[in-house]
Amino acid sequence: MEWDWSAVDDFMPEFWDGVLTTLQVLALGSLISFGLGLVWAMALRARTRFITWPVALINEFIRNTPLLIQLFFFFFVLPEWDVQFSTLTTGVLAIGLHYSTYTAQVYRAGIDGVPVGQWEAATALNLPRGRTWFAVILPQAIRRVIPALGNYVISMLKDTPMLAVIGVLEMLQRARQQGAETFQFVEPITVVGVAFILIAYPASVLMRFLERRLVQQ
Repeated sequence: MEWDWSAVDDFMPEFWDGVLTTLQVLALGSLISFGLGLVWAMALRARTRFITWPVALINEFIRNTPLLIQLFFFFFVLPEWDVQFSTLTTGVLAIGLHYSTYTAQVYRAGIDGVPVGQWEAATALNLPRGRTWFAVILPQAIRRVIPALGNYVISMLKDTPMLAVIGVLEMLQRARQQGAETFQFVEPITVVGVAFILIAYPASVLMRFLERRLVQQ
């Protein structure tokens, strides 16, 4: 077996399209998981069990079922109820929802790590509950959990190939298609593997850097 650079050249247009799709899924999925995860975390600290219990149940259900099943549910079951999205939108929603249940636990740990005195000081100042959350508690909590959130972004990146099962043409799926058409699998799959490393490793280094900086503050 010899390495064929012409196969790499032929694959590059498809590869860049796959990179764009992967980064779109990663960026939009991260926004959903971070935003919705914060909503889950705050709801879990609500003062009424009519909110905390359903939210906890939903989180446990999503977190304890495979992402693959959730993708199939979004893609095959929801259309039966006249709820249908494009394959890319379906993949983004599924992966964002799935990871929001993990980021919720990260936020929850950060909120629990805020000293009790901060809550007491806000109460003593008679701050409204909304201002207490957004001006006092969340700025401290989010700063503590940024590295952990970054780790889930990397995990999400490595899970993007799962979206191929519903037809999302991310990097790996385009490599498989190229291999099926040319019967040369080594070159496109190797290129994709290197691409994942080149995207994930700098992100890991950045997370470690942020962790060190935040610990020193």
